[in-house]
Amino acid sequence: MKHISSKDLLDFAKNVFLKIGCTSQDATLAAEVLIAADRRGIDSHGAARMSGYVRLWEAGRINTRPSIKVIHETPSTAVIDGDSGLGLVVAPYAMKMAIEKAKIAGTGWVSVQNSNHFGIAGIHAMMALENDMIGIAMTNASALVAPTFSMERMLGTNPIAIAIPAKEQPAIVADFATTTASNGKLEILQRENKSTPEGWVQDEAGNASTDAAELKKGGSLLPLGSDKIHGSHKGYALGSIVDIFSAVLSGASYGPWVPPFPAYVPMPENMPGKGLGHFFGAMRVDAFRPKETYYHHIDHWIKRMREAKPAPGYDKVLIPGDPERAMEKITETVGISLNDKVYEDLKELDKKFSIHFFKKDL
Repeated sequence: MKHISSKDLLDFAKNVFLKIGCTSQDATLAAEVLIAADRRGIDSHGAARMSGYVRLWEAGRINTRPSIKVIHETPSTAVIDGDSGLGLVVAPYAMKMAIEKAKIAGTGWVSVQNSNHFGIAGIHAMMALENDMIGIAMTNASALVAPTFSMERMLGTNPIAIAIPAKEQPAIVADFATTTASNGKLEILQRENKSTPEGWVQDEAGNASTDAAELKKGGSLLPLGSDKIHGSHKGYALGSIVDIFSAVLSGASYGPWVPPFPAYVPMPENMPGKGLGHFFGAMRVDAFRPKETYYHHIDHWIKRMREAKPAPGYDKVLIPGDPERAMEKITETVGISLNDKVYEDLKELDKKFSIHFFKKDL
C-alpha cells in the first residue's frame, strides 16, 4: 500500500488527461472529479479507473475534445449529447445546466446521451448544494447485473446520488449503487485475492457464489437486496428507474446494450441509442417553502437522527455523507492510499506518457 497526497495525485491525473488530448480546463475538471472519489474513500472509482479511461481513448471510444450540445430543451428540461466525451467532463456541464434551469423554473432536469463513465455520482449531485438546492445524479452502466429471477445480465450497477443542503448541520449526501456491491469493489477484492461476501454475485447458472472473479466467468452481480427474500426486487426496480431516466429519456443505449467500460469487451450489437446515459436534477428548496423555514427543519431532522440511541456495539448514528466526510479529513492529512496494483498501473501510465511523476517509489 502506497500513500500519495491528494494534490500530487490530482496533478498526476491532470497530466494524464492532458496527454490524451484534453484541454487544460477539461483536464483539470476531469482530474478533480476523478480524485474526489479517492479523497472520499471510494477508491473503486478514483485513480483505479485512470488506466481504463486511457484504454477507452486508445480504442477510439472517448473524444477528448467533445462538442457538447443541447439537442432538446424546455424551460425546465433538456437533453444533452456528450459527443462521446469523458463523463467526468460531460456530467458537470449537464448538472450546471440543471442548476441554471432551477434558478429560473424552481427545478431543472437534464438527461444525457452519448457520454462515458462519470466517476462518482455524489460529486455531481453536490454541485447543487452551494445554490441552496437539492441535487440528484444518476447514470446507467454496462450490463453486469441479473434482474431478480434472471440468469442473464440486463442492467448496470446504476448508481443514484442525492445531495440535500443543510445550514448548521452538514449536508446529507446519499450515493449508492443499486446493486449489493459495485463492480469496482469486486476489482479491489480480486487485486487482494479475496472472496466476496455472500449475496454479491451469482455464477452463470444463477447459483450463489463468493468468487470475486465471477463476472469474468459469465456470472452476474446481484441487485440491492441480493435475492427476492431479502428484497432484490427493490434493487432491481431502482436500477431499472435509473436506466430509464438516464437512457430511455435521453436517447442513450440502455439495458444489455450499454457500452462496457473495459475497452477490451466488444461493443453490443444493434445498440438502440448513443453511448452511456446520465440524468441530473436540481431543486431549489425555496420552490417548496421559505428558505429559512426549510433550513430550520432540515437541521432539526438531522440533529434528531444523530440523537437516536445507537444499537449495541455502535457509538453513534450517522447520516448519509458522514463516512465520506470523515475520510476526506483523513486523506487530506495522511494522503490517499493506493493498492499496490493500482500504484503499478499509475507507474505504467507515468512511463507511457513520459510524465516523470514517479521518479522514485513514494
